[in-house]
Amino acid sequence: MNTETDILKRVRKIEIRAKGLSRQLFSGEYHSAFKGRGMAFSEVREYQYGDDVRNIDWNVTARLNHPYVKIFEEEREMTVMLLVDVSGSNLFGTKGELKRDLIAEVAATLAFSAISNNDKVGVIFFSDQIEKFIPPKKGSTHILRIIRELITFEPQSNGTDLDEALRYFSNVIKKRSTAFVLSDFADNDGLWEDSLKIAAKKHDLSAIRITDRHEQSLPDIGLVKMHDNETGLDQWIDTSSASIREQFARQQALRNAKTEALLKKYGIDRVDIQTGDDFAKPLIKLFKMRQ
Repeated sequence: MNTETDILKRVRKIEIRAKGLSRQLFSGEYHSAFKGRGMAFSEVREYQYGDDVRNIDWNVTARLNHPYVKIFEEEREMTVMLLVDVSGSNLFGTKGELKRDLIAEVAATLAFSAISNNDKVGVIFFSDQIEKFIPPKKGSTHILRIIRELITFEPQSNGTDLDEALRYFSNVIKKRSTAFVLSDFADNDGLWEDSLKIAAKKHDLSAIRITDRHEQSLPDIGLVKMHDNETGLDQWIDTSSASIREQFARQQALRNAKTEALLKKYGIDRVDIQTGDDFAKPLIKLFKMRQ
C-alpha cells in the first residue's frame, strides 16, 4: 500500500516529466493545434471594402449614418477536459508499466500544456459509471491535485461504458471545450455512437487510445490462465494453438477497425500509444494533425 511519502514522490516525478515535456516539446504545437475556436467581440470600425457584410453593426451604422462593422478576436482561453478511463482493463501492461500509469503521464502532460496556454483543465474519471468529476480550473495547485488523483484514484466499478462518459461530459460541460478521451476503448457493448455524435458536434474531441502489444496478439507460451480485470473471470487459453492466436488477433483487429471507423465518421483525430513506448512522438503527431 502506498504511503503518503510514496504518493508525493510519484506526484513529483510525474510533475517534473510532464512539465519538461510540455515546455520543451508541446508549447508551440499545443497552442497552434488547440488554440481557442470561439470568437469574442472586440470593437467596431468603419466599413472597408472587402469586409464581410454579415459583420455590420446596424445599431452603430444607423446612429452614425455610416456603415460600421464589428471586429472579433479569437478567444485564446479554452476549457480543456480530460476523459480518463479508470476501468479494470487498464490494470494491464507487459512492458514495465501498466496502461493506467501511461494514461496518468499522458494526462498530466496534456494538463501542463493546457495550463501553460492559460487554459482551464477539468477531468472526468469513468468506468461503466461516472467515478469522479473535477470541474475545470486554472493554476498549478489544481494540476497537482489532478496528478494525485490520476495516480491514486480507486474506481468503484471495473467495467467500461464510453456512452455514459460521453453523455455525462456533454451534459455537465455547457461551453464548447477541447477534450481528450484517454482510454483503451475496450467497451464491450460498443453502443456509444449516439453520445459520440452529440459530443463531437458540441465539443472539439480527440481520442488517445492506450494499448499493450499483448492485447493485440497472443505470444506462443503454451497454456495460460487469462484473467479479465473488468469481469473478474478467469479462462485457460492454449496459446500454442496457431488457430487460437489467429482468432484472437482477428477479433482485436475487428474491434480496433470498428473504433477507428466510428471516430473517423465524426472527424475525431486519434493516435495510439503503447505501454513501454515514448508517448511524446504520438502526442506531437496528434497536435500536428490539427495545424
